[in-house]
Amino acid sequence: MAKRSERRGRKKARQGKSGDAPGTRRGRETGGRGSGPPATGLPFRPLNAVVGGAALVVVVAGYVLLGQGSITAAPILLVLGYVILFPIALAK
Repeated sequence: MAKRSERRGRKKARQGKSGDAPGTRRGRETGGRGSGPPATGLPFRPLNAVVGGAALVVVVAGYVLLGQGSITAAPILLVLGYVILFPIALAK
């Protein structure tokens, strides 16, 4: 029993007072509030939104046709939406 409590005490001592792992930073050191989201590097233009909306419509139409039993048009629409249109919408 005494060994278990000693191990727990050592572990807590290594973690520090806040319970964080050693070497982690918190609060103002990492930017704190107001630092905003990090830049993603993907510019989003109106054309991207149009192509993304078209991709969404094509994919939904593909699933609707799939639910109705289509074995040719549904897979074509799904591949068109996922493999062609969505990547174009994400491209610069």
